[in-house]
Amino acid sequence: MSLLLGAALALWVLYRLRSVLLLLVLAVFFAYLVDPLVRVLRRPVSARRKSFVIPLPLAIGVIYVVVLGSLAVAIILLLPLLNVEIAELARQTPTYLARAEDQWHVLQAGYQLRVPPGELREALDRAVHQSVAAGETYLTSDLLPRIGGWLTSLPWLMLVPILGFFLLKDARPLRDLALQILPPGRLRSRGVKFLGELNATMAAYIRAQVTACLLIGVVCTLGFVLIGIPYAIVLGIAAGLLEFIPLAGPLTVGLVAATFAAFHSPGQALAVVTFLVALRVVQDYVVYPKIVGRGIHLNPLAIIVAILCGAELGGLMGIFLSIPAVAILTVTYRHYREHRAAEALRSPA
Repeated sequence: MSLLLGAALALWVLYRLRSVLLLLVLAVFFAYLVDPLVRVLRRPVSARRKSFVIPLPLAIGVIYVVVLGSLAVAIILLLPLLNVEIAELARQTPTYLARAEDQWHVLQAGYQLRVPPGELREALDRAVHQSVAAGETYLTSDLLPRIGGWLTSLPWLMLVPILGFFLLKDARPLRDLALQILPPGRLRSRGVKFLGELNATMAAYIRAQVTACLLIGVVCTLGFVLIGIPYAIVLGIAAGLLEFIPLAGPLTVGLVAATFAAFHSPGQALAVVTFLVALRVVQDYVVYPKIVGRGIHLNPLAIIVAILCGAELGGLMGIFLSIPAVAILTVTYRHYREHRAAEALRSPA
């Protein structure tokens, strides 16, 4: 009974601290992304028969300047274009809604001629009106407040590189401190392997996902510009950001892009669908497996289910926290089985 109460209390504390956990997870993601660059910068340099290594804090600072400076330049260059497209989208939204309403009236007149009068037609009309009302309610009372909440949390993101700096600087002492909890011998040796594999798994997944996001963002932006659909830059950036969410992200981008293209011409909509289907095939079956390599052992189905559960439980925070949770549980379970098998071999028959 006490064990159950302790577990419930721990879960309650974790839930209450979900914002802090999200901040830590983002800092860990950032540290994993910066770590390879820091390692490259800290390679020994030989001069006058002596070997020099840049101090770790200085190497982290130099990489921070390069990464954050490049990000600032990209934002400065893209912001005017984004402002133009977003303003145009806001101006054209009433026109799009009016055209969608006109199209719906045409479809409604068509099925009223074909569908027998009575309960079936009334049920269809009622279902459509309920769907529209639910969509309006979601936009006004759910989505917009959520976006406002995310915007108010933006100052917290300034802590991400600060926490990432200390994670990079103190990674080895933190690892050694965690290993001190385990007794010397087989358990500590198992702990070293466990932390090493967990580090490799997380690093491989995070770097692969970020690389995929950048690649998809650039390719989608160029493809949308060539096809000629409106708001190509906004949709391309959205495609890159949503690539981090398996299945749901690419599907959302595809539906939105095809809808905007359909308002202009069916040919553009068909071109968008063809382009995105070809891109998904190449990305999912050719490019992404090579990016991931052999350093990751996360089951794709488990990742999708975990992200859906995380979104239901904690929204955006749950999505980010679900991926580390799956990685930790997967590696922990595998090492637990290996430990039990090794103990069974050592025990006398």
